[in-house]
Amino acid sequence: MTTILLKIAACLGALALLLGTQARADGMVPDTSVVIVHEADGEAAISVTNTDTQLALLHVTLEDIPEDNEALLVVTPPLSRVEASKSQLVRFILQTHQPLKTQRLKRVIFEGMPQNRPATEVGHARVGVTVRQNLPLIIHPRGLARNPTPWTGLTWSQGNGTLQVRNDTPYVVRLAQELQLLPGDGRAMLPRTYVLPGETLSVPATGGAAEAVRIQPATVYGFAVAAYEAPITR
Repeated sequence: MTTILLKIAACLGALALLLGTQARADGMVPDTSVVIVHEADGEAAISVTNTDTQLALLHVTLEDIPEDNEALLVVTPPLSRVEASKSQLVRFILQTHQPLKTQRLKRVIFEGMPQNRPATEVGHARVGVTVRQNLPLIIHPRGLARNPTPWTGLTWSQGNGTLQVRNDTPYVVRLAQELQLLPGDGRAMLPRTYVLPGETLSVPATGGAAEAVRIQPATVYGFAVAAYEAPITR
């Protein structure tokens, strides 16, 4: 009993430390967990707050995913001065030559660089630390209906020790990498946490033939929802 109580106390202490660290976290904090740019609007804007106690530079950069390196956006301003506890509006402007047919996935990095630090004393070294927020950015085509459950459009098949998932929908599907094959204890692991429109992924699977796959999907904003079971075809 004493051992169990000690373990519980240790867990509670670790949880309190984690929550306390999160509560005291400083840096540039966007007002959303994902940036969504609607083609119909041509742009999107979000607010980024400097939660630090001093002036900082906000550096915003766009990053391509390995599967899609087409330049579709510009960000403004890419660099700005933000006073402590103040916010900066950041705009993402769409620049496309042809209408979009599917959702597109990019990444955006918000980096805060503290300014006005005291000068370093002679003979002493100082390590500078910057805090980054790396968020997904989804570009949504004009005329495409919003779909709160895009993972239901994935199709799954199995053969020769391989599990295959195909996304014939125009939506980016976000989900956890770990997959469970049913019935039984078969497992598979996706190479990343998204499946792009028109994409097919094949991964090794254990446990033999299965009838269904249990996935842990996420909403467009990255929040996990109830597990979903999809049939496996052959």
